[in-house]
Amino acid sequence: MLLIAAGIFGLSYTWHIDHRSADSLSEYCDVTLKTSFYDSGKLEGAVLTLWDYRFDDAKLMGQAVLYTDGKAWEMRAAVKQTLPTYDFDRADSTRRVFQHGNKLFVQLPRFSLPAIREAKEVRFRFYYDNGQVIDLPLSRSDLSYWQQELLD
Repeated sequence: MLLIAAGIFGLSYTWHIDHRSADSLSEYCDVTLKTSFYDSGKLEGAVLTLWDYRFDDAKLMGQAVLYTDGKAWEMRAAVKQTLPTYDFDRADSTRRVFQHGNKLFVQLPRFSLPAIREAKEVRFRFYYDNGQVIDLPLSRSDLSYWQQELLD
């Protein structure tokens, strides 16, 4: 009886509370940075997309903060949540079994791009409607990749 009660508690805890830990943003969620350039080859802008999969139904909020060596760049974001599938045959990269998909889509501020190119540390913070705040740095390899992508 005790094992059944512990199992039910463990399942409900995992289901309702996201308690993952990660050392970098790309360890916590899927991150994509897309850049665009003018015909002249000059950098036009960059768009960041995050996909976070979680068992609870907390929704991303439409705000985010980018930190470049401590300087804050506040942004408005577009967000979308996809419902989980409960069918193992219909699972794919955008619909995972039993997990809600949360997508955050934000255009990085134009003035932050030179700061990212020169930064020693870049952190990204985003928020959920249940009060949870995710604030993680880019890994060294991700920071190098971003800096290469943002070169004119």
